[in-house]
Amino acid sequence: MSLPRYPKYKDSSVAWLGEVPAHWVCVRLATLFREVNEPGNDDMPVLSVSIHDGVSDRELDENEMERKVTRSEDRAKYKAVAPGDLTYNMMRAWQGGFGTVTVCGMVSPAYVVARPMRDFLTSHIEMLLRTPMAISEIKRYSRGITDFRLRLYWEDFKGLQIALPPLAEQLAIASFLVRETGKIDALIAEQKELLSLLAEKRQATISHAVTRGLNPSAPMKESGVAWLGEVPTHWEVKPLRYCIDFQEGPGILAVDFHDEGVPLLRVSGVQQYWANLEGCNYLDPEKVTEKWGHFRVEKEDLLISASASMGTVCEVGDEVVGAIPYTGLIRLRGVPGEMTKGFIRHLAISSQFSVQIELLKAGATIQHFGPTHLSQMLVAKPPTEEQGRISEFVDSELLKLDTLKAEVEHAIDLLTERRSALITAAVTGKIDVRNAVPQELAA
Repeated sequence: MSLPRYPKYKDSSVAWLGEVPAHWVCVRLATLFREVNEPGNDDMPVLSVSIHDGVSDRELDENEMERKVTRSEDRAKYKAVAPGDLTYNMMRAWQGGFGTVTVCGMVSPAYVVARPMRDFLTSHIEMLLRTPMAISEIKRYSRGITDFRLRLYWEDFKGLQIALPPLAEQLAIASFLVRETGKIDALIAEQKELLSLLAEKRQATISHAVTRGLNPSAPMKESGVAWLGEVPTHWEVKPLRYCIDFQEGPGILAVDFHDEGVPLLRVSGVQQYWANLEGCNYLDPEKVTEKWGHFRVEKEDLLISASASMGTVCEVGDEVVGAIPYTGLIRLRGVPGEMTKGFIRHLAISSQFSVQIELLKAGATIQHFGPTHLSQMLVAKPPTEEQGRISEFVDSELLKLDTLKAEVEHAIDLLTERRSALITAAVTGKIDVRNAVPQELAA
């Protein structure tokens, strides 16, 4: 879509705004809003502002209330908000944490509530304050030593200057953006649905290969395990502990952490294909030799997290050989002649693995798993030669699916950038959308 610029511009005399349409008015926010601090009450839902979506009225839905809405024991400190108010979290303003209120409710004491004093669209101001240029200006106005300590107080917020079009034009811009961003959002939703389908296909490919094999004509037998069903006749069903050597890392107190020495691997370091030292601590080499030497990982060992959502199996490369996995990380190593590394990598993220984990965790208050669970698990084991063929096939199929996934994610990124750029261009006057909406709104 190609949209024209306005016929005439003027210098706003505001650095972050630059040139604006000649008929737009540059004003301080203090002339548009006043701060209000009215107490909430027990009948009001607690609303919050997302840095992505602003204030949502979905908190009024009872199911959402159960899941999302938090309430304070001291309601007197919460602030009432009304439709049309602009509210923001003082500590998240520099990230675009502004929202237009659409329902009656109340917000945290950490929020500022700004109530309009004139007739204009609060949502227009919200969209403007979420633009990259405005966020940079807001960050400059915020106070704090580091980014995550920055706060935007009302006294500073009200001094911000913006360029405001006439109300009729605000309505035209809003109508245009609702329509056009709606189209983009629909395209993004389609791409996200495709991502979900690719994820399902990925999981199905892995799970079918490690439980049924690659030959659809292979004779099958009952596994004797209800959740597993049939497996190829020549496969064995046996305890996982006979096929995989596993060991959870030790619990080590913070007093033993040092700035250098033997790396202690953390969950953040086992999120990719290869293990890395991200977030790791270090241990005294002598103490490792004395107490924890048998926990050292070897090249080609596999690592999984006992608490993070299953889906990632990490391999030990040269960078982390000899490191100690922390408690909550489980090292997997194939028993020679029983199970190959490649097969274990896929088995550990298959339904054959995850279903058993969930069954064994049923009723437990602690929702992570460990060696106790693994020692009770069964596995359908093909001959090692066939394991190699299965691994190669799955690797090949996953490469295709991951390539498609990357293409879809790139498309989502482009659409998201397009959406942001369109909003920014419209609310800062870089494009003229008055003739892109019904005439009665643009009059």
